[in-house]
Amino acid sequence: MTTTVPTAGPTPTPVPAAGPAPGSGADSTTVTTGPVAAVVPGGGPGGFDRLLEAVVGERAAAVRNVPATLTCFTDHFPRHPVLPGVLLLESMAALARTAAGPGTWRLAAVRGVRFKHFVGPGDQVHLTVEVTAHGPHRTECRATARAGGRVVATARVLALVSDETTREGTA
Repeated sequence: MTTTVPTAGPTPTPVPAAGPAPGSGADSTTVTTGPVAAVVPGGGPGGFDRLLEAVVGERAAAVRNVPATLTCFTDHFPRHPVLPGVLLLESMAALARTAAGPGTWRLAAVRGVRFKHFVGPGDQVHLTVEVTAHGPHRTECRATARAGGRVVATARVLALVSDETTREGTA
């Protein structure tokens, strides 16, 4: 069964994804889209600007532009502005929620995060997320952020849980 991601703007164009052979019983569709900041949870300052592809339960790719007008650049750092790593991590998490599919997902754990290079004003960050484990109540992803042709950050595990999951210590 294929689930598509809702998008803003014109109707998305399904593109067959590499994967199962036709007639194998498995169906996979990649959805390419336009701007999604108003639609994607986490879009905007902590999210991403444009969704490039989303295959629910498998992978997603997006772009985040880093404008010089972000207020964080006045303090982080005045003479050498750097995008805070937590905002880059939130962009990865927002994309992971998109790859996890419909429903409300929250970030439960992050493991193996590496920040390799600075991201500054004017950079365009290409984010990719690969789902490594997917279930109805928990999804785990691996994420990579690239800017200027080089890897700037990676996350070995982004663990998401469904908001319908009972939290520890609650009924």
